[in-house]
Amino acid sequence: MTNEDRSYLTTEQVNPLSLDLDLLSIEEFIDLCQQEDYKTIAAVGTQKRQIATAIRLISEALRQGGRLFYVGAGTSGRLGVLDAAECPPTFCTPPEMIQGIIAGGIDALVRSSEGLEDSYGGGVQAIIERSITDRDVVLGITAGGTTPYVHGALETAQKLGAKTIFFTCVPQIITNYDLEIKPIVGAEILTGSTRLKAGTATKLVLNMISTGVMIQLGRVYQNRMVDVAVTNNKLTDRAVRILTDLLKIDREQGLDLLNRSGMKVKTAIVMHHYQTNREKAEDILKANNGYLRQALNSAKI
Repeated sequence: MTNEDRSYLTTEQVNPLSLDLDLLSIEEFIDLCQQEDYKTIAAVGTQKRQIATAIRLISEALRQGGRLFYVGAGTSGRLGVLDAAECPPTFCTPPEMIQGIIAGGIDALVRSSEGLEDSYGGGVQAIIERSITDRDVVLGITAGGTTPYVHGALETAQKLGAKTIFFTCVPQIITNYDLEIKPIVGAEILTGSTRLKAGTATKLVLNMISTGVMIQLGRVYQNRMVDVAVTNNKLTDRAVRILTDLLKIDREQGLDLLNRSGMKVKTAIVMHHYQTNREKAEDILKANNGYLRQALNSAKI
């Protein structure tokens, strides 16, 4: 791409491939969406090194008792809140470990309050209210790169010593934050509607970051969510299936083992492996910092 047409890469530019969007057949519209979404996946792929750095940085912070905060407004904020909200049920993390901050608060999740994204002071206050320290990481999400609320939060967090990560989908914004993640997805087929490719890129990157961090923290074994919070029938069934599959036992045995473990999959696996009780299994896991693979191959028993 030449210098003169680089402006096409920004989220507010007009996409020349969709000038006749309102004239397309439904099938042609779907084809165009898919063609543009492929570009999104490729754009995220260019950020491999930056995403890996983010995973390492966040993992280390959480190991030291720090927290991760996603900050955004509008679609960006909602995606951050969504990813944070998925971590406790998927990985049994405490709610305070990974938090989503959105301009306008909880109401903004279901009712548009995009005007609040212009409040730099709102972002400052959000960080102050959460007592951010130098052990924490703040990841600001702004598809167009300029959201004052996000920059207020990031700059305040940086002054407090927290690590700062900046996510945007435009190349022009240059910052002094600790890390920048910039999947350049190009202009949206519906001009300026960053819930499309930019939103997809955001979701892809946050998926990788949170899942990658949880793997680093030992909350995944093989490809199973062995720290799943067993809080309803569906999750109980998932937990039992993990046990029956990994331990080669029947469903009745799996449910009994899960109940005896206090509904904790990792504890149940260690109990079965060492033919021990819940208390001893939890001690083994603790001695291995919660890493199941280490616990199953450990002298610390």
